[in-house]
Amino acid sequence: MKSITIKGSERESVGKVSTKALRNAGAVPCVLYGGNQAVHFSADAAAFKNLVYTPNAHTVVIELGKGKSFNAILQDIQVHPVSDKILHIDFFQLFDDKEITMEVPVKVVGTSKGVLAGGVLRLNTRKLKVKALPKDLPDFVEADITPLEMGNKLYVTKVGKPEYKIMHPENTVVAQVRISRAAMKAAQEAAKAAKAPAKGKKK
Repeated sequence: MKSITIKGSERESVGKVSTKALRNAGAVPCVLYGGNQAVHFSADAAAFKNLVYTPNAHTVVIELGKGKSFNAILQDIQVHPVSDKILHIDFFQLFDDKEITMEVPVKVVGTSKGVLAGGVLRLNTRKLKVKALPKDLPDFVEADITPLEMGNKLYVTKVGKPEYKIMHPENTVVAQVRISRAAMKAAQEAAKAAKAPAKGKKK
């Protein structure tokens, strides 16, 4: 999985006054969990744009100076309900020998036979939770829709790789090809035509 580097500085004070001052200065207060103790730090709001405002999944390298560096993933984010300004971010520390669970996007590949026949593709699940060691975390889960005929569904059991485990029930639908209105109308008209008596045929 691709990684983004966030350069910040540790916080000496974590009270409301200092937190407000940080936000007024254009910085975001953050907390890193998962280690022996929580690490409070802050970084410029602009440093998070490629992490937060994207559909892609990333791991994070948090550099706090003085040789302190941590590998992590974004765990939770708080934004202002009106301005969408980032108010606070929680991170979770990664360790090479410990599995981690996180959401990654679904990437559709291939051309469905059902779509070529007039069906409509619907992506039921845009993100999937996967569990793996940090080195095996995928950038995305590939969903090949090529075999899908009209009316077929692609289940979670048909996607993914052995390097990671998908944390969803086996009956989770990733994508499906629905019959379009035009195709349904054509099928109904064809059925009516088949049932209608041929012209000129005596009863």
